[in-house]
Amino acid sequence: MCGIAGYLGTTNIDRDTIDRCLRLMHHRGPDASGFYQHVASNGRRVYLLHTRLSIIDLDERANQPMRYGSHVLIFNGELYNYRELCRDRGWMNGQLRTRSDTEVLLQVLARDGWKGLDDCEGMWALALYDERDGSLLLSRDRFGEKPLYLYHTDDGIYFGSEIKFIRELLGRRLEINYEHLYRYMVNGYKALHKNGAAFFRRVVELRPGSVVLISDDGAPRQHIYWEPTHERDGGISYDDVISQVREALVRCVELRLRADVPVAFLMSGGVDSNVLISVAKNVLDYDVHGFTLINDDDRYDERALVDHVVSTLSLRHTAIPTDTTRFLDRLRSLIQRHDSPVYTITYYAQWLLIQSIAEHGYRISISGTGADELFSGYYDHHNAYLYEVRHDPELYSASLAAWNAHIKPVVRNPHLSDPDLFIKSPQFRDHIFLDAEVFADFLCQPTAEPFQEERYCDDLLRNRMLNEMFQEAVPPILHEDDLNAMSESIENRSPFLDRELFEFCQRIPTRYLIRDGFAKSILRDSMRGIVPDRILDRRQKVGFNAPIASFLDLKDPNVREAVLDDGPIYQHVKREAIETLLDEAFLPNSRSKFLFYFLSAKMFLEEFSA
Repeated sequence: MCGIAGYLGTTNIDRDTIDRCLRLMHHRGPDASGFYQHVASNGRRVYLLHTRLSIIDLDERANQPMRYGSHVLIFNGELYNYRELCRDRGWMNGQLRTRSDTEVLLQVLARDGWKGLDDCEGMWALALYDERDGSLLLSRDRFGEKPLYLYHTDDGIYFGSEIKFIRELLGRRLEINYEHLYRYMVNGYKALHKNGAAFFRRVVELRPGSVVLISDDGAPRQHIYWEPTHERDGGISYDDVISQVREALVRCVELRLRADVPVAFLMSGGVDSNVLISVAKNVLDYDVHGFTLINDDDRYDERALVDHVVSTLSLRHTAIPTDTTRFLDRLRSLIQRHDSPVYTITYYAQWLLIQSIAEHGYRISISGTGADELFSGYYDHHNAYLYEVRHDPELYSASLAAWNAHIKPVVRNPHLSDPDLFIKSPQFRDHIFLDAEVFADFLCQPTAEPFQEERYCDDLLRNRMLNEMFQEAVPPILHEDDLNAMSESIENRSPFLDRELFEFCQRIPTRYLIRDGFAKSILRDSMRGIVPDRILDRRQKVGFNAPIASFLDLKDPNVREAVLDDGPIYQHVKREAIETLLDEAFLPNSRSKFLFYFLSAKMFLEEFSA
């Protein structure tokens, strides 16, 4: 895991600028730094900058930029199946100069071109320059685990793992994208990754699963090397599904434990993190160290469940209490690191965990991102499931009874309290941008952006899950995961985001996804005998969460003064609307989220507006 940045074009970048940018990249790669520059025969210049966080083959021989023939590579991420690629291609010991996954990836690209990425299992953002023809290849992994931002000018293209690297190489401030800021405040984090935009104008993210090839004439051409499949296998039995998912999950975890440094686990009381922990401990005999944020709010307190797993599996464990000290100052610091508002307060809380993991000497953290989107894990999935099984009277009746018994008592979103929500209106999505019309009215110039989703397939539930995987839920999670972890020189890995596992899960008949009111029934049943039953039998979804009141006393006069203090945000948001919000005796979930969005946006403008 590393930091990358660079430029291809006609502008000359001086050494002082390169050195400043490398220093700025240090947190992403504290172990080594390097850069490469070249002037092609047509006068176009390329600069490749890299800082290294050593994970596999810690020797300096694996530092980057790395050359093979005319090809020069900088790479941020991990190629998990590098050993298998070596075996399949007959690259034996002695034929490679290092034991690193970087060299294997470089060889694949140099020999097979960008189409060789189809054989690669991993997470990456990379830049490959070919001195022979002056071309530059940029790419991201299938799920977008690793970020890569692009900024086009008349003279060329800048790129980087973080926007601040582009800003440094460019040598000037970037213009804030207020439309994106409004989108964030009104519709929330699920709206942020639907169109590739960022919080600064002209900055875009490279599409996951794609490459951009820039030829010697400077013309970029995008190619897609992988797209999600979604064909169901109606003949596969439930038992076969369970068996194959179990096998796939063991392989996913085993691949992501490959490292020459120790690995820590983010741990909650939920199914997802404990599946990964239990597979690592009970199947792969890994010495697991789990890290948990302890919350005093009864809605999010999972201590009893966490303690049960720690005791049952004999884990090493570190609990981090919710820390309210210096919240506003710390939040501002995190916003500076992110080059953007922090998406939700959850990721402020996660940052506290990451800091503890770093303090304990770890270089890798493991998280459960993607399980909800693979196996069904959100409350609206139950409503969508009832829609999909409505033509099977027996299954629908049993599923509705289970919903009434187990889901209705705990669901908080008012729209989702109707089990037939999608049967009545299949296109209904107001539950996702809850109260957006209220928050739009908080703005000085009210804005409205209707909900939109991609059409991946005709199955309502599976289409929702695919939108969550590639548009709404997983992309913002990965964005925050990466920035939080790398701010502390930690690499975050997500075993559920695996191509083979994903493609198998798309074959699973929809009718298997929920059973007796249990979401993720396949994941639960595949882990029987591996994960403690108390975890698998738990119905209520809590998630890695925290309310704003866990960190901020909204009745404290000093807090109120800081929130209402003058700043550029009040050119865009009505101050009286925020005063009214602070005066409310109780903030429901959607308003609590908005208040955090507002506070984060306020600090962002104070830090980054001209």
